[in-house]
Amino acid sequence: MTNLKGKDILHANQFSKKDIEAIIKVASNFERELKKKDSLTLLKGKILATLFYEPSTRTRLSFETAMQRLGGGVISMGSVESSSVAKGETLADTVRTVSQYADVIVIRHPRTGSAREAADAVPIPVINAGDGTGQHPTQALLDIYTIKKELGSLNNLTISMVGDLKYGRTVHALVELLSLYQTRVYFVSPHTLRMPEEITSDLKQKGIEIEETEDMMKAASASDLIYMTRIQKERFTDLSEYEKLKGSYIINEEFLKKLNKKMTILHPLPRVDEITPEVDTYPGAAYFRQVRNGVFVRMALLSMIFRKR
Repeated sequence: MTNLKGKDILHANQFSKKDIEAIIKVASNFERELKKKDSLTLLKGKILATLFYEPSTRTRLSFETAMQRLGGGVISMGSVESSSVAKGETLADTVRTVSQYADVIVIRHPRTGSAREAADAVPIPVINAGDGTGQHPTQALLDIYTIKKELGSLNNLTISMVGDLKYGRTVHALVELLSLYQTRVYFVSPHTLRMPEEITSDLKQKGIEIEETEDMMKAASASDLIYMTRIQKERFTDLSEYEKLKGSYIINEEFLKKLNKKMTILHPLPRVDEITPEVDTYPGAAYFRQVRNGVFVRMALLSMIFRKR
């Protein structure tokens, strides 16, 4: 099995197909085990520290849940305003301090490259929970796990990625993993929020078939799955630009009727107005199942980092 012992998890490109298959297998085993018992003791005595410089609900809570389900403990920096960061402490000094208390650090930070900076500063494993507009590798892994569960395979799929592709770290990471499976991808976005050119160029060099369009119906009609994302208000320096672009793409009951085909819908959440609540009962709406899968995948990663699975 792939050896993740003591490894940092910083970027989706560090995973091979073999790695992904191993993580899926371990996550699936944990999913089955948790149906029989609420918690395990694999990581008893281990401590996970969460350092979140940006807001989070799902990522933070699922990591904390994963660690506690494995029998470990969790400590948290709390809000930035209530920590020494507010006094001007550097990221390097913060993680060096926290590494004296914990066995693994999960960090989210608004600056791209910050997770690498943190990992370079400490001897314990660091997991990137989102570094600015850069990467979110554990989200990509749980997305892959969800796609496999929902569609039964990762091979020969056509997927539409919709919304904020320029700043969206979830899609930046996911497309790295999907490229290992020769997935066909539609990138659907307003022109100013297109997928960065360095990513599309890399995909083309790998032989991945991509098409960029502003037409969500066209893309969805040819796809097996829609990966929806929100237009991220917090990434705009000019809020008038955000106001112009918000609501560019919306999946609602009317859209699904016009689509007239079975569709699987994922979303890293939170949503704003891009998926209406009426869609939640649609059989292919998998985004809350996706949330639950995050616990199993993060349990797998933590257990593999500590060489317990």
